Amino acid sequence: MSLWTPGGEVPVNRGGEDPVDRGGEPSPAPTAGQPGRPERPMPPGMPDLDDMSPEERAQVEEMVAQMAEAQRQIAGTPAAQIVATHAGGLYELAAIKLQQNPPQLSEASLAIDAMVAVVDAVADRLGDDGPTLRDAVVQLQRAFVQIKSQQEA
Repeated sequence: MSLWTPGGEVPVNRGGEDPVDRGGEPSPAPTAGQPGRPERPMPPGMPDLDDMSPEERAQVEEMVAQMAEAQRQIAGTPAAQIVATHAGGLYELAAIKLQQNPPQLSEASLAIDAMVAVVDAVADRLGDDGPTLRDAVVQLQRAFVQIKSQQEA
C-alpha cells in the first residue's frame, strides 16, 4: 500500500503487510533522510511518522485505513454508477448557480456545458441513468434560457 503525497507516492507498511510484492521479502516503509529510504525531503507540512506520538501515529494509520476502504468501495462500484453520480453533481451545481439572486449565469453555463460533455460522451453506456441524465440536461438548458430571458427583460 502507498500513500499519495505532493512529493510522490510513499509506501506504507501497515503491521507487517508487504505493500509491494518483492519476491516474498517484506518492504520497509521508507521515509526521507534515513538509510535505505528515499533521499527526497518530506513534503512541507508532512511530519515523519517516526516523529509522531503513538496517538498521532494511530490517527494517521486510521486515516490510511479509511482511505484504503474508500478505494476498495470505489473499486467495487461500477464506473457507470460513479460517472452518473458525478453528472448528477454537475446538475446540482448548475441548479444552485441558477437559483442565486442574481443568478450566476456564467457559472451555471460552465456546469451545464460540463454535464452536456459528459452525457453526450457516455450516456449510451450509463444504462438506465443515460436517458434520465439527457432529460436533466434539457431541463437545465430550458431553465437557463428562461432565467436569462427574464434578466434581459
